[in-house]
Amino acid sequence: MNATFSTRQVSVDSTREASVDSTRENLIRVWSPYVRLFHWSLVLCVAVAWLSSGEIMKVHELAGYGAGVLIASRLIAGLAGSGYTRFRQFVRGPQTVSLYLADVAKGRERRHLGHNPAGGAMVLALLACVAGIALTGWMQTTDAWWGVAWVEDTHKILGNGILVLVGLHVGGVLLASVRHHENLVRAMLTGRKRAPSPQDVA
Repeated sequence: MNATFSTRQVSVDSTREASVDSTRENLIRVWSPYVRLFHWSLVLCVAVAWLSSGEIMKVHELAGYGAGVLIASRLIAGLAGSGYTRFRQFVRGPQTVSLYLADVAKGRERRHLGHNPAGGAMVLALLACVAGIALTGWMQTTDAWWGVAWVEDTHKILGNGILVLVGLHVGGVLLASVRHHENLVRAMLTGRKRAPSPQDVA
């Protein structure tokens, strides 16, 4: 009796180990070290800049400059980089984005190995918003633009608008994680995602 139970337990354990090994083998590298470093560094800069706004201006300015440098590097990588870093790989037109969102609403959107069309649009929106915040922030440190109302107003509007974009971004990540049964936050930490199936968009 005990021998039979032991044999069955070994069989179950072996099956589980084989399943885990198979899962690991099916993971492929998608996000480069640069993309992951950029992503989390920008998250840190935006969070620090927003939390220090009106409180510790030196820290606020340094975080803003850091975000500006990151945005510049991402623009270069998006144009001259390769693979899933390149804008050409994931940036799509308005019609494609609209069709994808319609599929999302119907629960039939395809899984994309890189950014899906809505995710690509969000990347551009976040880059533009952070760039605008950094630019108008810098403008307020110059003699020519200091105290100019529209510059200050634009900086504040974009500063609040980034929260809306971040909320939509996080919501989209969570929805895609649930729909496609993969942890996209972990993927942005490890760089690896599940290998594409024939139905996925690689």
